[in-house]
Amino acid sequence: MVDRPQILGLILAGGLGRRMGGTDKPLMRLGGRTLLERVVERLCPQCGAGLALSANGDPARFAGFPGPVLPDTVPGFPGPLAGLLAGLDHAAAHHPVVTHVLSVPGDAPFLPGDLAVRLGSAQKDAPIALAASGGREHYTVALWPVGLRDDLRRALGERDERRVGAFIARHGAAIVEWPIGRVDPFLNVNTPEDLATAAELEFKPELADRASERLPEA
Repeated sequence: MVDRPQILGLILAGGLGRRMGGTDKPLMRLGGRTLLERVVERLCPQCGAGLALSANGDPARFAGFPGPVLPDTVPGFPGPLAGLLAGLDHAAAHHPVVTHVLSVPGDAPFLPGDLAVRLGSAQKDAPIALAASGGREHYTVALWPVGLRDDLRRALGERDERRVGAFIARHGAAIVEWPIGRVDPFLNVNTPEDLATAAELEFKPELADRASERLPEA
């Protein structure tokens, strides 16, 4: 069991946002608030060590975020694994009590409130605990031991690894399944059309049962 004080929350927002026309997806607004604000609201109470944001470019655009903004330390925008490495290194350097980093995407506005508890309980069965819903594994929603950071650095540098799923497969993961009720808790907003659909789900609950069919995973 991983306890709340031992967890640093890491919001992954380092992508280039190509499907949003180059716009930062976490800064898109849903119901008057940004996606990032919604993710922070749901994740922060679950992480005793607070939050960090993985993002490249000018950090000033995330003014008001309640934590540090961490750029990739690996060149070439290699993807979520680089953001994860930045988060693990930050935890090791600045949070000696933290043993695990809980990563989530910055465009998932409906994250469950029991994410840290359930992944923390499952972590004893494998080094990594991974969220799933509707039979799909969500590779960027996971609880990662800080001790994996050296192997991750080698994977990015020596093996040129870019696939989160491949890195997880090398170490093993406990899969924790969430039910899809009113809405898929791990629904991602990837395109302007997805954002419009999420707004419908927000204000028209009767549409929510079709969310998993209409919104693709990142």
